[in-house]
Amino acid sequence: MSEPIVQRGRYYDELEVGQVFAHRPGRTATEADNVLFTTLTMNAQALHLDAAFAETQPFGQRLMNSMWTLSTMVGASVGQITQGTLVAQLGLGDISFPHPLFAGDTLYVETEITGKRESSSRPGQGIVTMTHTGRNQHGEVVAVATRTALMFLSTHDGQPS
Repeated sequence: MSEPIVQRGRYYDELEVGQVFAHRPGRTATEADNVLFTTLTMNAQALHLDAAFAETQPFGQRLMNSMWTLSTMVGASVGQITQGTLVAQLGLGDISFPHPLFAGDTLYVETEITGKRESSSRPGQGIVTMTHTGRNQHGEVVAVATRTALMFLSTHDGQPS
């Protein structure tokens, strides 16, 4: 019997600047996602929880919590990019939400590798910068975030994994 193939992300040296990963399937946002995430994170924003209030606001309905959108974008990338190959997330930046996401919308995520360099202080590891872009089912960009991660090289600890 052959060894099982274990799902993993990409090692630092398997990533190239300019690569774009389309993470599929998409994730349809639900009202339950919004209420649960919002209340778990103690966010009392009425735009997420109060349908009557939200109807009187510019978008006319409750908005998906933007932190749910951000978290889901990062989560969508794990299987293809960082599963088992990530040392640590170093930071998130340049985050924007140019169009609202609503319950019932489907979030599709792509990640572009925008930079990389080997770590000067951590042998066998490198720093990767990536940009996550989330679009709804109509192709409208609902979120963009830059993420910096510390990744293993394929020969970390001197042994290929």
